[in-house]
Amino acid sequence: MRWPLTRRSVTSTPAADHGGDPRLARAGSEAVWRWRPGLTSFLFGSSFSILLTAWLRLLDPHTGPIGWYTSVVWTLPIVLTVQGIAGGLYTRRLATRRTETHVSGQVVCSESLIVVVPTIGREDTYVALTRVLTSFCTCLPRYFRYVRIDVVVEEGCDIGSELLRSQTSNQLVRIVTVPRDFRTPRGTRFKARAIQYAHLLRKREGEARGDVWILHMDDDTSVNPYTAAEIARFIECQRVAGDDGKHLAQGILAYPREFSRSRLTWYADAARAGCDISFFPITTGRGMPRIGLHGELLLVRASVEAQIGWDFGPKTIVEDAEFAMRFCDAYPGRSAWFPACSYGASPANLTDFVKQRERWVWGLLTLLTQRSVSLRRRLLLLPTIALWVGAPFANPIVLISIGFLIGNADTTPVNMIIGSVWGINFGFYIWLYWEGFKINIYWSTEHRSRWWEPILVIAGTPVFAVMECLGIVSGLARFVRGSEIQFTVIEKPV
Repeated sequence: MRWPLTRRSVTSTPAADHGGDPRLARAGSEAVWRWRPGLTSFLFGSSFSILLTAWLRLLDPHTGPIGWYTSVVWTLPIVLTVQGIAGGLYTRRLATRRTETHVSGQVVCSESLIVVVPTIGREDTYVALTRVLTSFCTCLPRYFRYVRIDVVVEEGCDIGSELLRSQTSNQLVRIVTVPRDFRTPRGTRFKARAIQYAHLLRKREGEARGDVWILHMDDDTSVNPYTAAEIARFIECQRVAGDDGKHLAQGILAYPREFSRSRLTWYADAARAGCDISFFPITTGRGMPRIGLHGELLLVRASVEAQIGWDFGPKTIVEDAEFAMRFCDAYPGRSAWFPACSYGASPANLTDFVKQRERWVWGLLTLLTQRSVSLRRRLLLLPTIALWVGAPFANPIVLISIGFLIGNADTTPVNMIIGSVWGINFGFYIWLYWEGFKINIYWSTEHRSRWWEPILVIAGTPVFAVMECLGIVSGLARFVRGSEIQFTVIEKPV
């Protein structure tokens, strides 16, 4: 039977209830871009690194074998650095413009919104999923007249009965159960298979229209009123723009302190929020998500999703990135970046952190071999993936250790032009963690950091780099060995 989009009455006065999530009470006009990116950390990090490199070169101008190697591998990331800084400046410009045009009046969106939340349905995911659904049901109806939340689960999952009770108790929630025997024409598996089933169901129900928007979210990623307001404002702008409007948009994934069990992984994930205000605005925000997309806070017109679909084949484990590649070919220039945040949790421990990065690397390398994706898109993605996958072979700790083993740990650059490029790269690396940490702190219940935490985050970047490298090496090894494709779902912390 068809499950209609539910029409809700929307009032112009923000509700006081925050659905058990303490952050939801903080999302009024105060939330408008107080965390917009600055440049102080980049300038400081770059200047410090250049001066340090110049001093070390004066002490020993000789360039050893490690120095010749690092002169190449520590210079190459300038490609990403330029892109990232351009993205940060673009974000800052959008943030300033958004702040200047902010009005206190509430936007009520007249177009329909369907939130799609795939979940593995394990017991350890239920508490996080409950938090997420509560945030949707509390916040979204204030800004949308027509809204529904589709929770997509496999038949026979562990928490099926609990989810059915959620559907019974809340008219906004629909449980979409994927039959065990469901197969796609191309044999797609894992998360993409579940999303494809929900997508086909919507098509049968006549919801694959241009005035229906699909918001893809993970089962541990919630929203607040600020998120809902920005999504509604964006959709209304596209409705007014008509044929000139955008078809896809991506926002920021933040990590509030209270949602993350491990402080180590929480500090390390500051870089992810930093990427969301640098690399993604300059690509997705400029109309071409050529470096991929997140699987959460991904907003797509239902009519566009109907054309692209999610049936990408049995090897797909980074379905969001493959969708981005196909979108670039089908709708060039029609994506956008918007100033909304969603709120997720960092991996519960180091093992899960490594597993998460392993899947990303493994999936992206596999994507480069997919002939169903245009060669042009794969070639444009190749430099970014190559620099990321090559990070373990450029890690300073690894190279210095090798230098000591061979009796020459000198990393002096060939000349100070190279040294200056190193400094700019290092400054951007510091900026990435600093700005990401600022976002994560701002959206935490305890939204003031302890005085030593920013220092710890910056000082800990070598440790975080090693953590990232462990996942990269593991994913690279699985890809090279041709291991059986797996989709690892990490624990969802409470």
